[in-house]
Amino acid sequence: MKLSEKDTAQIKEKGISEQEVEDQVKIFKRGNIKVDISEAATAGKGIFAFSEDEKQEFISLYDSEKEKLEVIKFVPASGAATRMFKALHNFVDEFDPSKEGLRSYLDKQDDEKLQKFFEKIDQLPFYSLALDYARKNTENFDELSHDEQHLAIVKNMLFEEGLDLSDYPKGLVPFHKYRSGLRTAFEEHLIEAAEYIAVDGVAKVHFTISEEHQDKFKWEFKNIKERAEEKAGVKFEVSYSFQDPKTDTIAVDDNNEPFRTKEGDLFFRPGGHGALIENLNNQTADLAFLKNIDNVVTEDNISEVVHYKKMLGGKLLKLQEKCFNYLNKLDSGNVSEEEIQEISEFLQNELFRSLEEKFAELSSEEKIQYLKDKINRPLRVGGMVKNEGEPGGGPFLVRDENGEISLQIIEGAQIDQDNPEQLKTAQEATHFNPVDIVCGLKDYKGKSFDLNQYVDPKTSFIADKTKDGKPLKALERPGLWNGAMAKWNTVFVEVPVSTFNPVKSVADLLKKSHQVN
Repeated sequence: MKLSEKDTAQIKEKGISEQEVEDQVKIFKRGNIKVDISEAATAGKGIFAFSEDEKQEFISLYDSEKEKLEVIKFVPASGAATRMFKALHNFVDEFDPSKEGLRSYLDKQDDEKLQKFFEKIDQLPFYSLALDYARKNTENFDELSHDEQHLAIVKNMLFEEGLDLSDYPKGLVPFHKYRSGLRTAFEEHLIEAAEYIAVDGVAKVHFTISEEHQDKFKWEFKNIKERAEEKAGVKFEVSYSFQDPKTDTIAVDDNNEPFRTKEGDLFFRPGGHGALIENLNNQTADLAFLKNIDNVVTEDNISEVVHYKKMLGGKLLKLQEKCFNYLNKLDSGNVSEEEIQEISEFLQNELFRSLEEKFAELSSEEKIQYLKDKINRPLRVGGMVKNEGEPGGGPFLVRDENGEISLQIIEGAQIDQDNPEQLKTAQEATHFNPVDIVCGLKDYKGKSFDLNQYVDPKTSFIADKTKDGKPLKALERPGLWNGAMAKWNTVFVEVPVSTFNPVKSVADLLKKSHQVN
């Protein structure tokens, strides 16, 4: 790979080394590496399904221990709302009420969500605002046909002369309408967080955002801070971070040569949400609750969400206590063969990590070191929701290149579609990943882990994209809860689907879980 002086200067400016760029190009030449699924994680085998008494025990433990800890909520929130409104953009581009009726257009689209959007449009939290803008910005609005009015309302939802929602970050789109006013996903995350992460009357919430949206988020918090704190009865400590430019990855052309812009510059792209492991690594908290920006509920439904958040937190603390006790025991050097056996069974039965084949042949000292290495790692407990058995992303027991098996969250793109056995195993999945995770970020000596040490770089992913009308190949870093956490210790717990309420399309705001009673 030949680099000019201009290329070298550009790479240096981004804070990336030339060696890293060369390594990324090698990944393109190598291609995606598929995972080796051993079996799907199911209830009783990789996924814990707890009784009500057990859940309550974990909740009580969390409540009793939380005040001694620093706890944060970590919310990836850099996504724009553009995709959420994609069907509406198509509607504005394609629908001409002078040539066809709305009913005819919708029938042709065969899009259930779009149908629902227009059937219940007046139930959207921002409908009345869009209607006011449409009346203000559209000549003779009240004399227009029903279909023409709908087109005007949608335009005033999307574009700058109206609400301009499609140009907003998703976190700042109004999700719910209360008597007291509208609430964005951002505000709902604060209200929810107050219920389970507040320590000494302060709830710390960290949002990873796009730098271009920083002022909008800060203005929103300033605008809602007083009412949110009064409502929640706590003070909020909100912080932000951006995806570091040095986590951007180089793009290549079909010949795996660096892709160049019209100006002849190298073209770098954001490395995907896996780059946020760096942002999480910069947190100083003991525990971090990880949840996507669009997964919130209305106030009426919050108690169940909080119940399960505390349950996951309590399970993590219980496991962490065991890990720390065992690590202190291993540190002491005074460990019997029976205790080594007990600790190795804990690793297999409670952390779902297999032992290497030669474990039995190791000396006592080697076994102690091996167990310390496997147990002294960042810990995560992830909620898993039952699905209908569709193939794709979810919890699996995965075999690594050394033959050792561990629990992982695997996306559909990581599964070998050309391997019938792997596909069959993937289709046996009973649960999916709602991104409902609590993370233990410190070791048994109270020191923060360096999370970069526990990333599996082989799980990066190559995707086909375009730039200036030309095809390119883009490199996404190992996903935040996939390869970026591949070498963590992982436990999965079954949680109800009612705790998972993402808004992928604007029509999702019309679901019962997003309608205020």
